[in-house]
Amino acid sequence: MKLPGHDAIARQADEHLVTRRVKLPRRVVERPLRQVGKRLLMALFVLLVTIAIVWLDREGYHDNANGEVDLLDASYYATVTLSTTGYGDIVPHSDSARLVNILLITPLRVLFLIILVGTTLEVLTERTREEWRLSRWRSNLRDHTVVVGFGTKGRSAIQTVRATGLKPEQVVVVDPSSKVVDAATAEGYAGVVGDATRSDVLLRAEVQKARQIIVATQRDDTAVLVTLTARQLNRHAKIVAAVREEENAPLLKQSGADAVITSASAAGRLLGLSVLSPSAGVVMEDLIQQGSGLDLVERPVIKAEAGKSVRDMKDLVVSVVRGHRLLAYDDPAIGALQLTDRLITIVRASPTPEPPAMDQRRPARPLD
Repeated sequence: MKLPGHDAIARQADEHLVTRRVKLPRRVVERPLRQVGKRLLMALFVLLVTIAIVWLDREGYHDNANGEVDLLDASYYATVTLSTTGYGDIVPHSDSARLVNILLITPLRVLFLIILVGTTLEVLTERTREEWRLSRWRSNLRDHTVVVGFGTKGRSAIQTVRATGLKPEQVVVVDPSSKVVDAATAEGYAGVVGDATRSDVLLRAEVQKARQIIVATQRDDTAVLVTLTARQLNRHAKIVAAVREEENAPLLKQSGADAVITSASAAGRLLGLSVLSPSAGVVMEDLIQQGSGLDLVERPVIKAEAGKSVRDMKDLVVSVVRGHRLLAYDDPAIGALQLTDRLITIVRASPTPEPPAMDQRRPARPLD
């Protein structure tokens, strides 16, 4: 088997073996440094308020050193009080100062501690919350689409499938690069960081429950290994794989792929067609771009169409799928259409609703 090029999946597999992670979409949150900065400003504000309160009521406080409380003493007392240190060298001795300590200083002390400890508590609870989200995501995921490789081919495949109404939460991207998976999750897809030739990585993507699997790697040998592993884990999913060299297509078929697309040959044929007839090239480009202009659609035969011939159909039928056979529209073996047949037709694309704005989607959060 010919092994062309150098593939990102193979190149980065070893360095990411210890970082096989699932990245789920989540809401946009503030940057950690900004959160810490806000908490520090809030803590400083509480400290300044406490200093002002003590300074304004300084006559009610007693300093064991010289009996008087100045601004430095007020700052020192506020600091040790809010931090719950309390050395006892400066104390409130008047009734008003003690009442202020009960009603104002104590709540400020509690607020100060909450602000400082809040970040730590958030870190402690974040992992539990994300683990719960991951468990819920796995239990709810069914009949989804797994895309191995989020390069040009993988992105284009997802866009085409999305044009048929597939929701972004039903797409799981597998790639060894954390940055690539971050880009995928930024578009609303779940992602798994890891080498897709390993069964444990595909299991993280819940490939055993997937309806369809798209293998869009750059190396043909990687595509074969991914297809073999995926077929072993899921006997019923539809697997579509891309290869660079046409001579490797039969091997992909033997590995369990339902359909194999030769990317280099397909691009070359489109180039040749465009040279011979630019208009025909435009039409073909339009057909392979799902969701705009003309679409190539596979649909079942409805009851009203059963018994009719292909020429009697309102839609432009190009092929008929009967059992495991693909029959051209002019094949005499078609005869009358049957309810078990499926039609491949050319139809005008129906407008689809706009996808949600990027700021309404959930960026990624890595989970171990």
